[in-house]
Amino acid sequence: MPAAAPATEKIVAAALATLGDRLRAERKRLGVSAVTAAEAAGMSRVTLHRIERGEPSVTMGAYANAAAALGLALNVAGPSSAPPSRAKQVSVPQRIRLAEYPQLARLAWQYQGATEVTPAEALNLYERNWRHLEQAVLEPPERALIQSLVASLGGSRLLV
Repeated sequence: MPAAAPATEKIVAAALATLGDRLRAERKRLGVSAVTAAEAAGMSRVTLHRIERGEPSVTMGAYANAAAALGLALNVAGPSSAPPSRAKQVSVPQRIRLAEYPQLARLAWQYQGATEVTPAEALNLYERNWRHLEQAVLEPPERALIQSLVASLGGSRLLV
């Protein structure tokens, strides 16, 4: 039996309902059944349906797992004391030279003899191999490239 729902403010309940609606809409847009999405998220179909209804008694971890299984990320937005930083956007070139981006060059090992890749190929390499990327040593130009690729080709979200 599900846990009793904690007392929640109307604004919190509305936010959870909106989140549940967004997750359901994305699942349907992808054409993924509730059973398949639940299995991918490591939960029961019933729990997934409770998430899609925005029930507050479901753990935040379950919401995050459901979002991740659908290729979404949960972001907590709120007031900030510091103004948002404006990252310098680099325009995306038609071809990306591997020699200019060391981490991308490491990820492109299977492109033997290639010196350039398309922006779509670069984004695909970053997304598929994100776990192998050494984020601590990413240089600012490569960070800017990733941000630009995500903004222009990735629908403003990196699918990792």
